[in-house]
Amino acid sequence: MAGYEALARSGPASLKAEPLARQLNTTKGSFYWHFADVPAFHTALLTRWEGESTARLDAALALETHPVGQLRRLAQVIGGRAAEDEDRETAIEPAIRAWAKDNAKARLAVTRVDQYRLALMQRLLAEIGIANPEMARIIYACAIGMEDLPEDRPGGNAQAMGSLVDLVLALR
Repeated sequence: MAGYEALARSGPASLKAEPLARQLNTTKGSFYWHFADVPAFHTALLTRWEGESTARLDAALALETHPVGQLRRLAQVIGGRAAEDEDRETAIEPAIRAWAKDNAKARLAVTRVDQYRLALMQRLLAEIGIANPEMARIIYACAIGMEDLPEDRPGGNAQAMGSLVDLVLALR
């Protein structure tokens, strides 16, 4: 959790034993008791983020029974920020994406999450009758960009993503 906070606040340079130990008011030895080395810590952080990212989508999709509702929910969860989403996972994704520009491990984790999300979107669109895979990429790109757009009102980004899905569905 401290790694998430440090990465979101100060970037990847803060993902080292000494800055994290200082942040937690503990020793570097405590860090090394939990992790063999800093690369092992990075792997654990990315593995946790990847698992949380996919589990969060699976949980959101389980709330809907129809592909239209699932697609809307998927886009809203990725791009929107509901009140309960103002947690570490939502705040950390832009920081992990920025880290992935210069870090191969982070880039692989982001690629796997992106592939998972795109596959879900493509499957749902196909079930609805939209076979063009570019539509999934367009919705997903908007959702990723929406993460960095400040909301003009609570839930505004999620509502915008829902409107985009509605627009795509109107094209079929």
